[in-house]
Amino acid sequence: MVRLVTLSNATNLTESVVAILDNCKSLNHLKQLQSSLITLGQSQAQFFVFRLIRFCTLRLSNLQYARLIFDHVNSPNVYLCSAIINAYASESHHVEVLTLYKNMVNNGRRRPNHFIYPSVLKSSSEVFDSYGTKMVHTQIFKTGFGSNPIVQTALVDCYTRFCSDVGTARQLFDEMCERNVVSWTAMISGYARLGEMGNAILLFDEMPERDVPSWNSIIAGCNQNGLFPEAIYYLRRMLGSFGLQLRPNEVTLACALSACGQTGMLQLGRETHGYIHRKGIGCDSYMLNALIDMYGKCGCLNEARRVFDSTLDKSLTSWNSMINCYALHGQSRNALDVFDEMMQTGNDVNVRPDEITFIGLLNACTHGGLVEKGYYYFGLMTEFYGIEPQIEHYGCVVDLLGRAGRFEEVMDIISKMKVKADEVIWGSLLNGCKIHGNAHLAEFAIKKLIEIDPNNGGYLSMLANLYVGLTKWDEVRGVRKMLKERDAQKIPGCSWIEVDCRIHQFRSADKTHPRTEEIYNILESLFDFINQGLLLDHVCDENINLTYRFC
Repeated sequence: MVRLVTLSNATNLTESVVAILDNCKSLNHLKQLQSSLITLGQSQAQFFVFRLIRFCTLRLSNLQYARLIFDHVNSPNVYLCSAIINAYASESHHVEVLTLYKNMVNNGRRRPNHFIYPSVLKSSSEVFDSYGTKMVHTQIFKTGFGSNPIVQTALVDCYTRFCSDVGTARQLFDEMCERNVVSWTAMISGYARLGEMGNAILLFDEMPERDVPSWNSIIAGCNQNGLFPEAIYYLRRMLGSFGLQLRPNEVTLACALSACGQTGMLQLGRETHGYIHRKGIGCDSYMLNALIDMYGKCGCLNEARRVFDSTLDKSLTSWNSMINCYALHGQSRNALDVFDEMMQTGNDVNVRPDEITFIGLLNACTHGGLVEKGYYYFGLMTEFYGIEPQIEHYGCVVDLLGRAGRFEEVMDIISKMKVKADEVIWGSLLNGCKIHGNAHLAEFAIKKLIEIDPNNGGYLSMLANLYVGLTKWDEVRGVRKMLKERDAQKIPGCSWIEVDCRIHQFRSADKTHPRTEEIYNILESLFDFINQGLLLDHVCDENINLTYRFC
């Protein structure tokens, strides 16, 4: 396949090697070229070795052979070191990255360049946590790369990602002489990652220019922090930026679908699906899972199932999404049927259920009151698949047994849990106590909730109401005094509704909506109908285009 002749002109040899590499299809082809270079006495030529290593890692994904080539170079230069270090970093072989970097620095003849430090920073942070970032940061200053924009951007990302130190990250960002769109995006993503969405939005609005990843960072940040209406708002702003010729990519659209599912914006979700179809955007497993999740959360289970059935290569995430869609809407039998189907067809492609699969199954059993089936899946998870139960699994089981009134078993499970019981556990127990009128255990659960969050007025109010029902008036006065002293506030619930392609957000006792007066007038008229004993099937007010239905 490979035939090189001895050429006096180095340029011709270089062009020949590059052309042959472009046509290489396998490792055997590469070895033939390598043999020819050895015959020509070019086995130690840094340029050729660099091209061979890059071909191994990028085209053949053969890191082992790339390392073999590297180890046989007598004195690799900084570019060869950079190529092999970055290759190991891309495969998450962090210890090997640090070993190569250490050997390079200890050699003393090769000084790291700015392409090496981002990989070393990431690997040292993965291995040594926050200490690793600070250690490499010191070395960066010693080697004079502290003002390099590429290195500074990597530092900003590491300080927020691994150290949760947004203050140092912002200081580095402010000190940058050259801020490009990548460094702005890194700082915005850092704020979003740590939940400081106010600062992320302020910084985003200051950006002199934006690209698709920068828009994705603010949209994804809003999604991750529960600001779903804001995520939709920035998506629409992005789509309106025609002057920048911006077009959403797969990440943008997946974030948009997630926000639509969380807010129930079915129409926008359908439009996004249509956009994906019209633009011919590849519907890979990631995108299809986002569509299943969106339709499922919006209540369109038939549409979710249609997308699911059209997925030829179903991943574990696809199966989990469909199971959880059915579980969310109380269609327990369908959720369990999907699991059975997964076990029958999934064995051929090695799809093995994970902890998320069993969260969906346990939720389905809870909604369907399938206590014994829930016990079966919990045992299957722990004993057959060896999955260690997490707090979410315990919460499902406690909720399942609590709804069935099996409180002795609930307390037995809680006492044997390997993780500390949280608000979900005690809240699930409290819910079961309310259903079955177990006041004594309800009091115990509420007190546990207050221990976890002493300033939550909702828990204190529940305790006061419980004591009222038990006619424990001294305890009632004590709890109300506690409420007053702590100035505890009940966290209001929040809901969204889509009207004419706009999201309206409401909280309990919230009167900030511009049409509050009209809304309350409608509610009062509905209450009048109910108080008069009239059955109201369908009331529609054209002014606000809302439909109310009572059964």
